Amino acid sequence: MDVAVVGATGDVGRQICTQLIERRVLPPSSRLQLVGRADGASAHATHGLRADLIDAYDEHAPLLDVALSPDDVVADVVVLAGGLTSPARAGASTDRTALAAQNHAVFAEYARALATHGSGHEVVVVVSNPVELGVAVLADALGAHRVVGMGAWLDTLRFRREIAVSLGLRRHRIGGFVAGQHGEDLVPLWSTVRISGLDRSERAAALRTVRGARTLDGFGAEIEEAQRHLLGLVGSDTAAAFALVDSWPPDLRAVARPWLTHQSGAKTAAATASATVDLLDTVLDGREIVVAGQVALDGQITLAGSPVRGVLGVPVVLGPDGWTRVLLDDLAPDEEARLARTVARIHAVVSPWRPGRAGGEAR
Repeated sequence: MDVAVVGATGDVGRQICTQLIERRVLPPSSRLQLVGRADGASAHATHGLRADLIDAYDEHAPLLDVALSPDDVVADVVVLAGGLTSPARAGASTDRTALAAQNHAVFAEYARALATHGSGHEVVVVVSNPVELGVAVLADALGAHRVVGMGAWLDTLRFRREIAVSLGLRRHRIGGFVAGQHGEDLVPLWSTVRISGLDRSERAAALRTVRGARTLDGFGAEIEEAQRHLLGLVGSDTAAAFALVDSWPPDLRAVARPWLTHQSGAKTAAATASATVDLLDTVLDGREIVVAGQVALDGQITLAGSPVRGVLGVPVVLGPDGWTRVLLDDLAPDEEARLARTVARIHAVVSPWRPGRAGGEAR
């Protein structure tokens, strides 16, 4: 199977291309298409990236191809990692909704091209932010089940790691998912957490230890307070800021640590790419696994008594043809309440860019 990476020369796109080859997800018989723009700097850099990857991985690299027009994208799986990103510096806004006006045009351009020139079977993994808008635009053009956003999977891996750190374990022993909107409006689903080797009572005791008596009812306020504390440190003592994050509960760390990483002037490109390649590996290998992802729902789940029609991060079964069904058991009351509020906030971001569909999403 072949993969196309839109935005291949960006920070995340370059990491995705490198990890696909380095981890040998794509065999030499497959093709990796590096997609840039004819009217931008990537028109030249994409050719340079191709040469660099061949130099590094010639013994096992797939066929490397360059495309500079959306109409020329041809692949079984398309990774959409192009568009603008929030600046990585102290005090910079990480509000992904501010990217909607700039990146909507990118989403729409590739949605049109794939709908017009594609095979009709491509699976699209949306990486660019706001990921929920990207999923909505591509799903409108290609069909909901062929499009998945990777933000909820990245948030899930972060959540699992933070729980594992608190318990002195490795991440592979922790199950559980994060739902909702990618970033600061995520919803950690504590009720889905499983710990390999522990029975139900042992798991409950372990989670009480790391979570305490907190609920998600005050989670939003905790995030805001955490950001205020960190902003006071990141410009003067970033090491102290990261040490402060280490003292917080796992779900708060899962939000605060990547936010602080961005504020520090670094970026989260390696982690974002790794989570994306995880999803690609599943799709390309022909397996089906349960992951968390942003998908366009049409009543598959109900929150606060209303069916959800719109984009939301939820656990889904993902396979070679896209996602097939949602796997979301009964939630704890605080989880359902926060998730229902998130639906409304996602709708507020997405609906202005979907003319004629304003009434089609649950509030």
